[in-house]
Amino acid sequence: MTARRASAREFIALVADGFHELPHVERESRPDGPLGWPGYDASRERAARRTGESESVVCGVARVEGVRAVLIAFEFGFLGGSLGERTGDRLVAAYAYARQHRLPVVPLVATGGSRMQEGMLALTQLQRVAHESALTREAGLAQIAVLRDPTTGGGWATLGAGADVVLALPGAQVGFAGSRVRPPDADPAAYTAEAQLAAGAADAVVPVTELRDVLGRWLRLLTGGTPEAAGRPAEPAAPVPDALGARDLPRTGRDAVRRARAPERPRARAYLDAYFTDRLAISGDRCGGADPEGMLCGFGLHRGRTVAYAAQTGAATRPAGYRTAARLIRLAGRLGIPVLTLVDTPGAANDAAAERQGAGAAIADLFGAVATARTPLTTLVIGEGGSGGALALAAPGRTWATPDSYFSVIAPESAAAILKRPPQETDATADQLRLRPQDLAELGVIRTEQSHGTQDNRAHRP
Repeated sequence: MTARRASAREFIALVADGFHELPHVERESRPDGPLGWPGYDASRERAARRTGESESVVCGVARVEGVRAVLIAFEFGFLGGSLGERTGDRLVAAYAYARQHRLPVVPLVATGGSRMQEGMLALTQLQRVAHESALTREAGLAQIAVLRDPTTGGGWATLGAGADVVLALPGAQVGFAGSRVRPPDADPAAYTAEAQLAAGAADAVVPVTELRDVLGRWLRLLTGGTPEAAGRPAEPAAPVPDALGARDLPRTGRDAVRRARAPERPRARAYLDAYFTDRLAISGDRCGGADPEGMLCGFGLHRGRTVAYAAQTGAATRPAGYRTAARLIRLAGRLGIPVLTLVDTPGAANDAAAERQGAGAAIADLFGAVATARTPLTTLVIGEGGSGGALALAAPGRTWATPDSYFSVIAPESAAAILKRPPQETDATADQLRLRPQDLAELGVIRTEQSHGTQDNRAHRP
């Protein structure tokens, strides 16, 4: 048995233990269904004999690496895993059970879409599913989808793409348009898990041999919060990371800029590795883009509790990076998880492609997400803090800086150019901008005291 051909119950056994199916009530159906579609009853009977199932989804509770979750597994062998009225009934019941018992939901999706033989009544099940998913999201419960082969149509556009975290199997067919309804000249590579990852619609492509472990880690991370939506207090703020680089403060503005730009200075990955004992990344802005080179986002374990992170890497941040960070902050807020942000960018990407991708709107969205965050944010400037493209990721009133960083309204070279100063006056301009950590502390832009729960952080106290 391969993952591609696995039945619903076989796939459940691949990722979980102790599966207990939820009870379901089958609605009465007229002969050959609500439309009287000739031969529909016979098709369902053949599907039932072939698969041993009475519908296209199997819903129940199981443990994934020790974490209890509601699993929704599609049986593709039953009429192509299509959604009909009875399918919708089972999905509604599964989501309601998850909310009642405060359990995360894990759809294991393999579907061709809505059931033709039930017409618009089948299509409207997508509205029911979307409603249940929204209620579950508002309840502060995580939804982690696993995309099997194929995941198309309304199943992809609701249970799949609508999940908080989207994992996909390698080579799985994933797309809104199924293989039989695409234009004849469509590139099949665009309808794959890998293409969805590149387009920012999926978070990771995970080999089936690693799926149980990865899914278990995600469930442990995302069930570690205490959501305000559930009437419980949010987790306290994340502690400030210890500085990893220089320990002495820069003498001049130019010295601060030089040290922040030094290739040997510790970057985001070094800070994340030192801070977290385990972490998993999310990827993509869910609207066509990803910025893996400029923004790292995800969730990790710090001293036994979950902290979300959004970290700039030292490169210019692209619009998709800002949108991904905003997505992360809002997800963390729903789940009651504190957020750590690491600022390190010369500024927002300013090329023509960035403008076409909505740079201004993306930065505005991140400013809004930070301003309205439902859980506390902690920010550490670890390198370059270039203008609004850096400030968008900074927590007002809860920002610290390392000794090998700077924060400025604009890079000193650009400031000199705007002021029509010759290049030899760049150093003096850097001093006038007062961008050193000690200047920022004196101006009240950054904090100097230790964060609650941290160890000795004198390395980044100006």
